[in-house]
Amino acid sequence: MKYSSLLGWGIVIYSVMALAWSGFVIYGLSGTLTGRLLQLLVLVIVTTIAARALKFHSWKDILPYSILWAIMMGLLDSVYSVPFGGWGIYSDWNLWVGYTLVILVPLLAPKTRALPASHEV
Repeated sequence: MKYSSLLGWGIVIYSVMALAWSGFVIYGLSGTLTGRLLQLLVLVIVTTIAARALKFHSWKDILPYSILWAIMMGLLDSVYSVPFGGWGIYSDWNLWVGYTLVILVPLLAPKTRALPASHEV
């Protein structure tokens, strides 16, 4: 287990999502379909980048990281979001969809790598 990647990418995923969410709130996109789609896009991009940075070629190698990243998201939400939104934030299905995507999207990262070019003579 690469603990620096586990911790570092977990923090990056949470930070980028928090920053994106703040931007959506500032520009009035929070709670809109456009805002949700953009949040989904940001989440897919950042988790794919994180998983590719691990340089694993199998989803089985990535799975422990993605599960622990989702757990980190839940813990960080308890530290940063619960003081403002209360424990009720965990009753919102959107939050659980996000945690689930943090687990599942990185598993697809090996499929996003370019295949080696064939060397025809």
